[in-house]
Amino acid sequence: MPRIQETGDKIAIALSSLCVVHCVLTPLLIIALPTFGGLAIPDHEVFHQVLLFFVVPVGLVALLAGYRHHKNGKVLSCGLAGLFLLTLAGTVAHDIAGEEGETVLTIIASLFIVIAHIQNFRKRNLTRCEHA
Repeated sequence: MPRIQETGDKIAIALSSLCVVHCVLTPLLIIALPTFGGLAIPDHEVFHQVLLFFVVPVGLVALLAGYRHHKNGKVLSCGLAGLFLLTLAGTVAHDIAGEEGETVLTIIASLFIVIAHIQNFRKRNLTRCEHA
């Protein structure tokens, strides 16, 4: 089980980082290259849905596996809050808060997720060292 959690944390950190990069670079790409922006990202909502399809299950598996190992509710809560906010950002935030609100919420959610997975990873390694 620790191997699943370690791999899940690493994948979740990479996927959350991809969210941040996407949120920062997409507007710049669209501003800098108007014709290319429409071709490169014909429907960014589909991109968000596909990313959520991978981020949420991987994040949940890694966070729950880590929690079973280190029993730290703060780490689990931080990660779950991030996944919840990311789900909101990817599904309804655009309609409620517009493009800018969706982007800000996605970045905040991704930061929560990255912090939680880094802590999950560290606590797992700390507990492993204590048992050795």
